[in-house]
Amino acid sequence: MPFEGDVWRVTKKGRDALKGSSATGRWSPSGEFEVLYASLDPVGAYAEIGYRLSLEPVWPSRIEHEIHQINLHLQRSLDLADLSQLPDLGVNIARYKTFEYEATQAVASAAHFLEFDGLVVPSARYDCSNIVVFLDRIGENHRLEVCETKPVDWSDWKQRRPA
Repeated sequence: MPFEGDVWRVTKKGRDALKGSSATGRWSPSGEFEVLYASLDPVGAYAEIGYRLSLEPVWPSRIEHEIHQINLHLQRSLDLADLSQLPDLGVNIARYKTFEYEATQAVASAAHFLEFDGLVVPSARYDCSNIVVFLDRIGENHRLEVCETKPVDWSDWKQRRPA
């Protein structure tokens, strides 16, 4: 299905908002292909990075972040946003919020092999959907454009974040 709309992504200040990663992630098998993770909800973008930062023994207060609003158009994304779909694909949804990535990485590898350009998936950190863009599938019929960038105020976010 085509995907068109705005998505949000939090990055370290100064990092190219459209640069992906080939590191191991929930929907990215290490080294296989480069992906860009974003959220369909700005609160979800904060929650994803805020969760990682909260795992540190001390909140890393010297690192500055930015939130980017990105206008995205994909030609052929795979919609897996409904968590109840995932068990049929070998994903244990009771363990979805953990760091057990083997099944989701296998799904991403299969989708990439089948030439999808991205996945719409459930967020593990907030009640919204995320999008995973396979950057090597982005061509002239796609759009990936930063519309707005703002600094992140983690102090404010920590006070207002959903439980």
